[in-house]
Amino acid sequence: MKLKVVFHIDGDNNELLTMALNNMENLLKEVSPEETDIYLVANGTAVKLFQRKRASLYASRIKKFFDSGVRFLLCNNSLKNMNIRSDELLKTCEIVTAGILELIRLQTDGCAYIKP
Repeated sequence: MKLKVVFHIDGDNNELLTMALNNMENLLKEVSPEETDIYLVANGTAVKLFQRKRASLYASRIKKFFDSGVRFLLCNNSLKNMNIRSDELLKTCEIVTAGILELIRLQTDGCAYIKP
């Protein structure tokens, strides 16, 4: 059985993102990347955490997770509301139309919901 999980952050808080990354790391110590589908959805002010100019503390960790199959999904509505352009973001990020819709879609698809 393949495990599916979505981590959700919605605040401009480095500690929450660090906790989510730590949770992912702990999960991947127990289950191989091939046995899991892992997503992180960021909406609200959390999208600011993925701007290259702000992400230097954890960009390498995000890249490592991305390389093992983790998808980082950012809410386009939030990006627009904060006037953040896609070229300001880490290259590992994908933009989705609406973070809330993506959370619903992923949970409907069987993802466990984790809110660090």
